[in-house]
Amino acid sequence: MVTLEVQNITFKNIEAVIFDKDGTLEDSADFLRNLAQKRSRLIDAQIPGVGEPLLMAFGVQGDTLDPTGLMAVGSRRENEIAAAAYIAETGRGWLESVNIAHRAFADADQYLKSSPPSTLFVGGLETLKSLSDAGLKLGIVSAAPTAEVQKFVTHHQLEPYIKFHQGVDGGPTKPDPILFLNACQALGVDPAHTLMVGDAQGDIDMALGAGAAGCVGVFWNQSNPKHLNRATVVISDWDQLKIKSLTFPGVFGDS
Repeated sequence: MVTLEVQNITFKNIEAVIFDKDGTLEDSADFLRNLAQKRSRLIDAQIPGVGEPLLMAFGVQGDTLDPTGLMAVGSRRENEIAAAAYIAETGRGWLESVNIAHRAFADADQYLKSSPPSTLFVGGLETLKSLSDAGLKLGIVSAAPTAEVQKFVTHHQLEPYIKFHQGVDGGPTKPDPILFLNACQALGVDPAHTLMVGDAQGDIDMALGAGAAGCVGVFWNQSNPKHLNRATVVISDWDQLKIKSLTFPGVFGDS
């Protein structure tokens, strides 16, 4: 087991660390903003006037992406349902609205399929390697589709470090604790000895609901954002998450 020191907080007897993807490991804000804009434009082309309010619902304002907005924290299905609701407000039937949103989302994917992959946040790869080398089991739980999470892991060659990854493909999404519990089960660890690292309230609520050892909030632009006030501690740089010591069960009397 590992003792981690994060800012002024010490986490003892940690066996695993589960990470969010978007906004935590991956600097995907630009891509998500572009995707939201393309989706809204495609829908607006069919139903003029829907695009701008839909962008606001997605959490996109100009060149900024709201870290608490729908694009940043919601699953693809949740985004589709929100888009369909805006379409339905124009008087269209619900099933027609759902189909329009679904087609627009699929078309947006095609338009952006050649976009360059988003980068890792600075220090992320080194942190994953360091934690893995210390014997911690690492996983990813994301609201993105599982195929996107797999693509992310493969592109950045994270297979040596990430032993489990899970997205949302239609079942429960964050903050349902079952996602965290499933990840712990797959990694063979106790939630009480597992940390969650994420940039959204849904990450924190999910982990707390599952009985995690603690929640490390990340916000790379400023300290102590209000939407992470339930996190055990908040960091703004990967260097603030440090390995303090390692414990070997049966050798030093700890278990």
